[in-house]
Amino acid sequence: MQTYEYVFTALKGRQAGREYYVVMCPLKLVPKIFLFQEGELPPELRAQRVLNKARIPEIANYILTNRTGYIFSSITASIDGDVFFEKLNHNGEILDDIGRLRIPMDARFVVNDGQHRRAAIEEALKEQPDLGDETISVVFFIDVGLKKSQQMFADLNKHAVRPSKSLGILYDHRDSLSNLVKEIVDKVAVFRNLTEMEKTTISNRSTKLFTLSGIYQGTLCLLTKNEKSNHISPQEKEIAIDFWRTVCDNMRDWKLAAEKKISTFELRRDYIHAHALALHVIGKLGANLLSTIGKDYKRELKKLNNIDWARKNAALWEGRAMIAGKISKSYNCVILTTNLLKKKFGLELTPEEKEVEEAFFRSS
Repeated sequence: MQTYEYVFTALKGRQAGREYYVVMCPLKLVPKIFLFQEGELPPELRAQRVLNKARIPEIANYILTNRTGYIFSSITASIDGDVFFEKLNHNGEILDDIGRLRIPMDARFVVNDGQHRRAAIEEALKEQPDLGDETISVVFFIDVGLKKSQQMFADLNKHAVRPSKSLGILYDHRDSLSNLVKEIVDKVAVFRNLTEMEKTTISNRSTKLFTLSGIYQGTLCLLTKNEKSNHISPQEKEIAIDFWRTVCDNMRDWKLAAEKKISTFELRRDYIHAHALALHVIGKLGANLLSTIGKDYKRELKKLNNIDWARKNAALWEGRAMIAGKISKSYNCVILTTNLLKKKFGLELTPEEKEVEEAFFRSS
């Protein structure tokens, strides 16, 4: 009886005494051989997490909008079936680890890592079928049952660590806002030497005062963008750079730190303005100044120097920027600290801000 097969050129490797195979799989074949049918099974009978359908359009769009630059890591899958590795005969020399992997078409494939990539590839192919001739690398293991597949999933994800927000911004050259924030750091003198470009937290011994992610969040609020907005106009770019330059000109402690006349550790210990919360709320303040007719933000921002940013002023900051003496970036604290600045700058509170403010006074 004739058996139909998938045949892949493959490299054979060994891990933990077991053989595995690396192949290049055409994208058009990915949805056909990697089926995901475990969504209704209880967790103990699955070898994967439940597919999060909300992630698929974002990943598919990443492929479609970056046809000359998208990149995917390998899909890892287990094969439940009788596979055969045919060693390559090269001019009479048998190569043990290079050859063709023959997989029966009735074999079952279990995706151990990469189910969302698989689903996104399927969606992208509907929009642009010519993607089908491109390839993704697949690492095949020979399946030894559900428990082993579950353990493979656990092992593959146990040591996976997402890069810090700052590092993600630093290395993202496609995102317009990330590029703008890096330009802001470069062009605003105070930020240039005081910004931690890699980490999202600053250690006590660090000489840095800001994080790249903190400046990103402040600029996001300033331009009233969300993280999926990928267009920054030349005017917005100019405004953002000028705004932060003006802010820094009116924060005397920041300037003293840039001139190494005051310790950044002391500022973080003693002042509200030395934390990412301040960048966040100053960005929100800036958005309000820019949208309020008759307000000249350059003139208005001079008031920043008149604010008592000291943490010891608990009557001003406790419950707003601090909870039990510790800086808080909770949703309510961001709104309450923004409210404080807006009042000092003579700006109207929105209905939502008024509601949070009233609740704050009731609780006080």
